[in-house]
Amino acid sequence: MNNFEHGYGMGFGWLVPLLLLGLVFYFINSRREDNTSAKDILDKRYANGEIDKKEYEEKSKQLK
Repeated sequence: MNNFEHGYGMGFGWLVPLLLLGLVFYFINSRREDNTSAKDILDKRYANGEIDKKEYEEKSKQLK
């Protein structure tokens, strides 16, 4: 007799592909390297309006 006739095959069968998919996403995200420089961060802060032009220019000079 086949186990699928009683519904046993559908119990946790969806769990394995879901776990594999989760592992793939985890490894893809963990392999990304965060290579943002201080200049990149400063540029983003200025673009987002977190700092004004004067502060941006002062900090930019300090980085050089």
